[in-house]
Amino acid sequence: MDAQRFLGIEPVSDDRRWWRLRVTPAISTPGRFLFGGCGLAAGIVAIEGAAKRPTVWAAAQYLAHAPVGAELRWQVTLAAVGRATTQARAVAVLGDAEVLTVNAALGQVAEPDVADQVFAAPPEVPPPGACPPQDRLPFPGETVFARVEQRLAGGRAMAELDGQPSEGRSAWWFRVPGHLEPSAATLAVLGDYVTGGVSHAVGVPTGSRSLDNTIRVVRLVPTEWILADVAIDATVGGFAHGRANLFAEDGTLLATASQSMSVRRWTPERMAQLARAMDGRTEEPAR
Repeated sequence: MDAQRFLGIEPVSDDRRWWRLRVTPAISTPGRFLFGGCGLAAGIVAIEGAAKRPTVWAAAQYLAHAPVGAELRWQVTLAAVGRATTQARAVAVLGDAEVLTVNAALGQVAEPDVADQVFAAPPEVPPPGACPPQDRLPFPGETVFARVEQRLAGGRAMAELDGQPSEGRSAWWFRVPGHLEPSAATLAVLGDYVTGGVSHAVGVPTGSRSLDNTIRVVRLVPTEWILADVAIDATVGGFAHGRANLFAEDGTLLATASQSMSVRRWTPERMAQLARAMDGRTEEPAR
């Protein structure tokens, strides 16, 4: 399975400048709207399809929620095409409303005159088989989280959150069944799991909504598991800012990810509201 099939996004024009994406539970959050990382990933698939070049950098800004059942229409614009680099954007709309915008740079220098060097190193953590599965809040139903296997490699389990903040670092192993050769779009989905680091940093269960997502691709190599080394830099004024380095099992740096997000505690009242939203009885309340 590649990222296009994982997401369900389809081209609707021969030049691949127009695409459509139906929002299904499989690419959505427990709140029954499109998972931000899947939105960025869909934009990357569309842009790469039109530009026919690999992604170097891509960032999404989220303007509105796309609920389960909605069909997004995507338009790709190749704003500047050079010998080695293409600057492009993809805009997703629902009806007449813009939902999210993805900007990206794509390309590759055939004969770079600066030697390849990587300065980031993976943290020392146990291998995936020695790490426990990530415990989750009891979200019923199908979501994107059910499609990604996640193991806790560094940080605290939910049961260990004691209200005391940590140094802001955590780490997870991820595996998407069937994805042995990571793509920029696959890494964009996993990069949105930076939000999970907030609970470990602040010491209480929290829910986060992405304001943006950025992925910077370094090198793609085959790997079954991907290690996310997450750092939450700050939680101030109801917003958090975090980043992650994404590594292959052999230690290759695949990409870096970052985002800002709004943050709320998972209180019993909020969990009850979310359960009603997942049952379709009401919309999840806005922040």
